[in-house]
Amino acid sequence: MPATLTVETPAGETHELTAERGAVLRDVLLDAGLSPHGRYAERVNCGGRGICATCGVRLAEPPDPDHWHDDLADRFGYPRLSCQLQVRDGMQVKLLDKRVWGSRQAGDETD
Repeated sequence: MPATLTVETPAGETHELTAERGAVLRDVLLDAGLSPHGRYAERVNCGGRGICATCGVRLAEPPDPDHWHDDLADRFGYPRLSCQLQVRDGMQVKLLDKRVWGSRQAGDETD
């Protein structure tokens, strides 16, 4: 069953995407031409294995983490890994302007 998600780019552009529920968010973003990686990690990354930490995004309502890296990111206010997140309907994703991973934002996981 398809899900609709909203993606905001670092430039403030908003894109509405439709994808299969449960699809890997990183793959959906890349297929839509919206990279979750910083410019230095576009070509050099782990390919979605959850070990390089370059595909971090912010979510308006993040799900409970189920990957060790996302658990730490959630706990300390860092971006969540898009390669470890499954698409769900109504998801609001913010791509980050970053060199590699993204910055910490204590107390505000939505920006």
